[in-house]
Amino acid sequence: MNILITGGCGYIGSHTALELIAAGHRPVIVDNLVNSSRGVLGRLKELTGQDITFYEQDFQDADAMRLVISTEAIDGVIHFAAHKAVGESMQDPLKYYQNNTAGFAALLAVLVDAGVRTCIFSSTAAVYGNPPEAVVTEETPCRPESPYGWSKYMDEIILHDTCAAVPGFTGIALRYFNVVGAHASGDIGEQSKTPPQNLLPVIVDACAGKRPPLIINGNDYDTPDGTCLRDYIHVVDLAKAHIAALNTAARTAEGSYRVYNVGTGHTTSILELITTFEKVNGVQVPYSFGPRRAGDPVAYSANPSKAERELHWKAEKTIENACRDAWHWQTKHPNGFDTPSPA
Repeated sequence: MNILITGGCGYIGSHTALELIAAGHRPVIVDNLVNSSRGVLGRLKELTGQDITFYEQDFQDADAMRLVISTEAIDGVIHFAAHKAVGESMQDPLKYYQNNTAGFAALLAVLVDAGVRTCIFSSTAAVYGNPPEAVVTEETPCRPESPYGWSKYMDEIILHDTCAAVPGFTGIALRYFNVVGAHASGDIGEQSKTPPQNLLPVIVDACAGKRPPLIINGNDYDTPDGTCLRDYIHVVDLAKAHIAALNTAARTAEGSYRVYNVGTGHTTSILELITTFEKVNGVQVPYSFGPRRAGDPVAYSANPSKAERELHWKAEKTIENACRDAWHWQTKHPNGFDTPSPA
């Protein structure tokens, strides 16, 4: 199938492009490069031996998207393009509602008009907010606590209603937990044009001397080592979940809407992540403890059984894999996609 990937030059999008090719599909990338690099295209070619069709476009440009869809005979879309910083969304909510929500609604209108009937949507565990239970199922009430979380939850509702209204339209929303790691080759990984906020990239940058030592917010929680527990999923496992969702959508000829948690079902504490990173990479992570951060859940993990049962997908990589791969990416390409590949 010809699969359009919006935001395909980004962290998760680029890894998904690799998995699409491995599964025999043809990815077509649309990305405005606001928070990604054109350099990823060269790395993808090195890894796959294929030139990937690329359009430097904003997915909100309806005329441009119509042209891409018709020119490339697109069969389905995996939609990654979105703003994703919780803190920024609190400061500039309209930016998030315009791009993430209004933009997604406009994209769906283009898909419907063009006859494309498959959309895999990049959602987030942030739709749950601060849930009342530590293990989250798809039935856990969604109570976002940031404009970012609300923008993604609104998108889920829009996708659900589109599937209900348009005959044959299939939409699948994947709610990601904490995405970590990089491709085992060390040639693609996470590179943002803004300072990282997620824990593992902060650890990597601290060890590389790109930022001050890490501050752990709270070490007095009711957990085995006093630090918060989270569900970390390797980016390659997450990319494969999109292929599984695409395969499921292809089998759903009558159209439907489904939502899945994408996580491991296991928790790792902040200190465990640091200790593992140090052990597998032979480095010391500089860190200190600070006060608790308001609103942080003590423990938070996915129940991924629905995805295992219906998508026939299960996370396979370990936290050791994620730590090793993230550091390999950093040491092999210290300047990310601006680092020339070896001759």
